[in-house]
Amino acid sequence: MSLGLLDHFTIRCVPQDLPRLLAFYQDTLGLVPGDRPVMPFPGHWLYSDGHPVVHLFGNLQQRAEGPTGALDHISFKSRGLQAMMRHLCECKVEFGENVLPDARVHQLFLFDPFGLKVELTYYLDEEAV
Repeated sequence: MSLGLLDHFTIRCVPQDLPRLLAFYQDTLGLVPGDRPVMPFPGHWLYSDGHPVVHLFGNLQQRAEGPTGALDHISFKSRGLQAMMRHLCECKVEFGENVLPDARVHQLFLFDPFGLKVELTYYLDEEAV
């Protein structure tokens, strides 16, 4: 049995905050807006490699308290470490790094407009391929 990789995560917000969130996940992380089922509130589904991994729901009447509640961070299994680091610098997005040499993993950490920590995980053995 395998749990598998992250399928998607959902961020709920007030409708007027959708443009800022969309810009971050689309322009900074490179996700692509795509098809979304008809729902009774505004929102977006953002795709990576043809799969909707981020759901933005503009269905709150007021902003939620705190940046993330109990959620610490979300992580994407990513490719193209050097290109992403250059891109983040060009976008003037601050990020932190953590290298796990024994696991051959390089992690980047950044925050979306509402303070949700986003981890980009690069498996160095796959990066060399």
